[in-house]
Amino acid sequence: MSLWRLTVHEAHQLLKRREISAVELTKAVLERISKVEDKVKAFLTITDDIALKMAEEADRRIAAGENVTPLTGIPIAIKDNMCTRGIRTTCASKILYNFIPPYDATVVAKLKEAGAVFVGKTNMDEFAMGSSTEFSGFYPTRNPWDLERVPGGSSGGSATAVAAGECLAALGSDTGGSIRQPAAFCGIVGMKPTYGRVSRYGLIAFASSLDQIGPMTRDVTDCALLLNAIAGHDPKDSTSIPQPVPDYTQALVADVKGMRIGLPREYFGEGIDPKVAEIVRKAAEQLAEHGAKIVELSLPTTEYALAAYYIIAPAEASSNLARYDGVQYGYRAPVSEDIVAMYSKTRSEGFGHEVKHRIMLGTYTLSAGYYEAYYLRAAKVRTLIRRDFERAFQQCDVLLTPTSPVPPFKLGERTDDPLLMKMSDICTIPANMAGLPAISVPCGFLDGLPIGVQFIGKVLDEMTLIRVAYTYEQISGYRNLLAEL
Repeated sequence: MSLWRLTVHEAHQLLKRREISAVELTKAVLERISKVEDKVKAFLTITDDIALKMAEEADRRIAAGENVTPLTGIPIAIKDNMCTRGIRTTCASKILYNFIPPYDATVVAKLKEAGAVFVGKTNMDEFAMGSSTEFSGFYPTRNPWDLERVPGGSSGGSATAVAAGECLAALGSDTGGSIRQPAAFCGIVGMKPTYGRVSRYGLIAFASSLDQIGPMTRDVTDCALLLNAIAGHDPKDSTSIPQPVPDYTQALVADVKGMRIGLPREYFGEGIDPKVAEIVRKAAEQLAEHGAKIVELSLPTTEYALAAYYIIAPAEASSNLARYDGVQYGYRAPVSEDIVAMYSKTRSEGFGHEVKHRIMLGTYTLSAGYYEAYYLRAAKVRTLIRRDFERAFQQCDVLLTPTSPVPPFKLGERTDDPLLMKMSDICTIPANMAGLPAISVPCGFLDGLPIGVQFIGKVLDEMTLIRVAYTYEQISGYRNLLAEL
């Protein structure tokens, strides 16, 4: 068996028993990258030398029996909006093409402490603004199951790398579905934890009240292992939740007897491909056959979530991206007329079309005379969405929905239709608006393309989500799905 096909937990057992070395495993993954990367374009930076040094250190730790964790020696990829000390971090934007951070994001530091091996930084939609990874400032990433289709976004590079065997696991970030939707499109597991459960320190901000880092893996067991490593309170992040972190592997129990699973009718109606809805409903039926109780319910404000999101997120982006002015770091336009001209030309040349579009939209909604008409009303809708979920969870333990309303679409199919592109996230955005944890798990194929089922849970109840997702994975057999390429 090729080593790059291993899951994290399978590789960990082999490493622990000294049947393989971390260097052997890392070389196998780097060879896989060299074989398929030209086809899929999942990475912006490949860190061969750094990876091999980290693998050598992992082997030393394993041999000495010190600080060995389930991630020691495991090749992992990092989305390119997380700061990595000494390694280029671009956010897939020309404005940061030469930025090398002087520090590590908290999640990166935690993975280093766990002994993980970094194989590279993955491609993404520029500043995480997009649903297809076609809005990267450098090049689009392709879906490994069909190279003419998108991998989803904005964490499309991470999803593709995991599904193509270019790493054993990856980190992504999720502002409106950017972990779960590409996970569904690429046939892997992706989790957005509760807002504040994982530190955002060192994550280059898009929309600070919505962004969250999470794991992207080949199965639910690996998801629990990666979440164990990155979750927890961080005093460097003022939004980090000061609550103890359970051992998520304790939730890997294949039992949903008596569990109430809610099916919100709004997620199975207008805008959802009927074939996708049918596949996802079958997942609910399979769980019911194993003792779960299916509860039909309604989340009436769901229809307003997309509109509210596209007011709140661009407004926060407008504020967060104001720092990119060509003065302290990143790209500076070669102009010397005056400082205002330098600001204008730098931002005009450095940002891509989609980022400029969202900055302008956000600036408009925050401007005098429009703040109350748009932003304030969107914030009120956000409260109503949260209350909808609170009422729903009085009737059920988790919610089950499609992850994406459609299968992976073709490259270029939606780039000229902004509304159609944004509709790709209608199933995932509500969980971000309410700060809830959610996970996407493969649940079948449509015309050879992966389809994902999404489970949404209560605040800080990732344990229940992992239990339901793991149970479904065992029932369905959809795990460690790799595109052959």
